[in-house]
Amino acid sequence: MPTQVLPTLIKTPDRLESRLKEIPPEPGVYLMRDRDDRILYIGKAKKLRSRVRSYFRDSANHTSRIALMVRQVCEIEFIVTDSEAEALALEANLVKQHQPYFNVLLKDDKKYPYVCITWSQEYPRVFITRKRTISNGKDRYYGPYVDSHALRETLRIVKKIFPLQQRPKPLFKDRPCLNYDIGRCPGVCQQLISPEEYRQTVQKVAMVFQGRTGELIEILTEQMQEAAEELNFETAGRLRDRIQSLQFLGVDHKVSLPDDRISRDAIALATNDRHACVQLFQIRSGKLVGRLGFIAEVVRLKKSYSEAKVEYGAILQRVLEEHYQTVESVEIPSEILVQYELPDGEILSSWLSEKRGRKVSILSPQRQSKAELIAMVERNAGYELDRLQKTSDRQSQSLQDLAEILDLPDLPHRIEGYDISHVQGSDAVASRVVFIDGIPAKQYYRHYKIRNPEITSGHSDDFASLAEVIRRRFRDIKHSKNRENLPDLVVIDGGKGQLSSVVEVLQDMDLLDKLRAISLAKQREEIFLPGESFPLPTDPEQPGVQLLRRLRDEAHRFAVSFHRQQRTERMRRSRLDEIPGLGLQRQKELLAHFRSIDYISIATPEQLTEVPGIGSHLAQQIYDYFHP
Repeated sequence: MPTQVLPTLIKTPDRLESRLKEIPPEPGVYLMRDRDDRILYIGKAKKLRSRVRSYFRDSANHTSRIALMVRQVCEIEFIVTDSEAEALALEANLVKQHQPYFNVLLKDDKKYPYVCITWSQEYPRVFITRKRTISNGKDRYYGPYVDSHALRETLRIVKKIFPLQQRPKPLFKDRPCLNYDIGRCPGVCQQLISPEEYRQTVQKVAMVFQGRTGELIEILTEQMQEAAEELNFETAGRLRDRIQSLQFLGVDHKVSLPDDRISRDAIALATNDRHACVQLFQIRSGKLVGRLGFIAEVVRLKKSYSEAKVEYGAILQRVLEEHYQTVESVEIPSEILVQYELPDGEILSSWLSEKRGRKVSILSPQRQSKAELIAMVERNAGYELDRLQKTSDRQSQSLQDLAEILDLPDLPHRIEGYDISHVQGSDAVASRVVFIDGIPAKQYYRHYKIRNPEITSGHSDDFASLAEVIRRRFRDIKHSKNRENLPDLVVIDGGKGQLSSVVEVLQDMDLLDKLRAISLAKQREEIFLPGESFPLPTDPEQPGVQLLRRLRDEAHRFAVSFHRQQRTERMRRSRLDEIPGLGLQRQKELLAHFRSIDYISIATPEQLTEVPGIGSHLAQQIYDYFHP
């Protein structure tokens, strides 16, 4: 029997009012769910009823993110606690467990990069990513970092100091690569180091991104002295070099404060009529070890200075809550400097103190060096906000111009670009890139391997390849309830022929009236519309066309890189890899016995069974592979 689909609360005022009356005016946590019973948002409140009711008042007081959430709420649950401090701790645990979509404060999780350490794997990887996934709770993310160049340089130095896995995939199957020979990698691909020993190395790397470089230097110094006392001068010299490199990391990041031995975070924001740009400086032993960035939406209402201070303090508190929910206890500083008074600073302080195991103070300095530090953080937030605003203005101009060129009713929010890459039909692949509001959204990029059996080496067909990719991309749209990922514009790399093949597929799928498709030819940057023989009269240098060019070039780059990867893997792959059941060890036995693949290909099943480990069934499979 199918489950009954509840209407949203905002469309059923009687049920909404009844549900609100059931919520007690006590501290606790509330959970908002949609019609599919998914948790949209988890929040805490000193008075649950008042807080939840505020969501369903005048929507003009909400940010666009919250307004979108409220329109989807079908059910509200609550958990009563004894105090708001308990509610804060419970909220942190529930958010970490369920990861609701609308609990993400950042407007764009692709803006700033993170460092990820995959503790869920036997041999953890350390890498930079712009997408913070929640697939495994054991993995740790550090950031988001504002200065991506400095972050990459730090990781480069760290990988030079500590022997770490340098490649995401092994280069060879049976031996380590050059990184092992020069001491950059401990031979993870061949398991030449135990997982326990490798994890100890990664734990030292994690200390760098936790802001505990000084503590790590003390540990390495003690190990160096012990190695020297034991006359193990080679190990002592290696530790000495690591210490010097770690000291170099913070040589240009001194922040002068009188009590520079205290670890502290300083947070401030700058705002315009749409966004608040928040900066958090991590200062350890007087050194700036990290600069994190967050973006929050603000309500566009005229407020007095006192009202604005309350709102800004609430934004800072929410940033701190979300940030410290995901960090380890050793990363929490003993002092947090804030630009504005927090609405619930005492509760946040007690929660952080309990999590850290030692007292955490939250101060709003008004004078002397600490106030100057907050002013410096605020100034940096202002510069970042200006840069964000200029980028946003450029993108808005490009989107507006593109909408005018194509006569679109609204600005295109999601644009998808497609391209095909191959060499005379071999290793044919396709790419899909996505721009959201004119900015690349790499979490939605996709690769496609062309499955058409008629497209082989020496026989290419871009029209058929594009038709296949478009059909695979949109085949489930008609039956899907989620239309959020439906593009406002589809851009094909090519001319009239490529566009016609795509239009034919969309027409067959009855999607032509729902999707707007165009093509962009390379030579003259000409835009073609479905059914039109001539391109649109445009200037290649106008903003809308430049946006399409960036999309097309990104799709081309993404397709070519994947094609090269596939071609390289094919060239490296032995023909023996394609035989089912023939593992690496048996391949070695075959080659040792017959000396070459050519001799293996002409051997009889009886001759193949003479090789150790090759039974009659596998011998027949090998023979059939070479004699189809």
